[in-house]
Amino acid sequence: MRPRALIVDDEPDIRELLGITLGRMNIDVDTVGDFATAVKRLGGQRYSLVLTDMRLPDGNGLDLVEWIQDHRPGVPVAVITAHGNVEAAVRALKLGAFDFISKPLDLAALRRLITATLKLDEDSLERTQRRATLLLLGDSKPMEQLREMISKVARSQAPVHISGDSGTGKELVARLIHESGPRGDGPFVPVNCGAIPSELMESELFGHKKGSFTGAVTDKQGLIHSAEGGTLFLDEVADLPLHMQVKLLRVIQEKAVRPVGETREVPVDVRILSATHRRLDELVKAGRFREDLYYRINVIELHVPALRERLDDVPQLVDMLLDRVAKQIGVKRPDISDEAMDKLMGYAYPGNVRELENILERAVTLCADARVEPGDIQLKQGAGFDLPPVGEESAGDGLEGQLEHIEREAIMKALEQTRYNKTKAAALLGMTFRQLRYRTKKLGID
Repeated sequence: MRPRALIVDDEPDIRELLGITLGRMNIDVDTVGDFATAVKRLGGQRYSLVLTDMRLPDGNGLDLVEWIQDHRPGVPVAVITAHGNVEAAVRALKLGAFDFISKPLDLAALRRLITATLKLDEDSLERTQRRATLLLLGDSKPMEQLREMISKVARSQAPVHISGDSGTGKELVARLIHESGPRGDGPFVPVNCGAIPSELMESELFGHKKGSFTGAVTDKQGLIHSAEGGTLFLDEVADLPLHMQVKLLRVIQEKAVRPVGETREVPVDVRILSATHRRLDELVKAGRFREDLYYRINVIELHVPALRERLDDVPQLVDMLLDRVAKQIGVKRPDISDEAMDKLMGYAYPGNVRELENILERAVTLCADARVEPGDIQLKQGAGFDLPPVGEESAGDGLEGQLEHIEREAIMKALEQTRYNKTKAAALLGMTFRQLRYRTKKLGID
């Protein structure tokens, strides 16, 4: 069955142009010139997509977007805006529009938009929900809400900002949004904004032309362009320097990039997802993050809950992580006592799921008789630790540094006592040879 589209525009020439363009894409088209007629058509006909102008004789495109969200929520709607009217485009996306396109119409961009829209169906929504359930474990209410939001935003092209503490899985959420949406067949390009030196950032993101600066011996494609047809994930976006924030804003607004040394902009079709563990609104108030960029990347905000906000999910996570850790180390999966689980359930997890995995990794390595007991679980308690005191040289380290320091000291002492006989050292430490080999490799002990 051929898809059918509804075009809503009061200009006959635009309706005709859109009708011809979509017709050549094997899409049946109905055209109307006002809001009231559009609502009437939507009430009696099923459409695969709606394309509406922002200005209508008896209302505007935003009114139609809202009506569709309330009465036909499964129908994707895209909005045609006046060139440069970013505010209207952002409002449309916030109300639930799939995407927007500006006048004068770029037919190639329009065809890309239509193609992406037609990839949305109920089957893809169900796949999104199944995959999110598998990868984002937990039956708590915060996790149910997170999975629902992923399903919704995956069906849009709106920029999404993912907030949450370090270790909560923000990149996993971004990948799920990408893989579950119409861009899932395209590339997913993650960029850690805090890991690129400031002086190289423009070249890395936008690319450069040969000879544009010393060392530019060939043309180079930037990371943004490498995400063509897919998703660009800007992790730790708060670390972008102010001069790069200006350039990123233009990319989002104009859907084009200009490589260093190039005289013209090159169109680019990417969806922008971003994340940070910091409060962007506070950085805006402090003048360290541009307000206009904040509103453009934060069209939809998606919060990933901290583990302390969903402690009921800990047993399910422990079950999964014990399997994973045991396979990595190459040992039999241990059981865990009720007392050890109670200890894990009573902890606040400042490092979130990532910290839980590290805790279990150590517990599996150190436990005896393939059973994790409370003594095998090393947790940070308030300002201190339920571990032997450490020397002053590690007092300024974080939890990870202190635990690794203690573990390294214990292994080194055992190796020295056994004259570096790893089999005897492993026995002295109460672990298998394979476990000791895994820990020495991880800690960088020769």
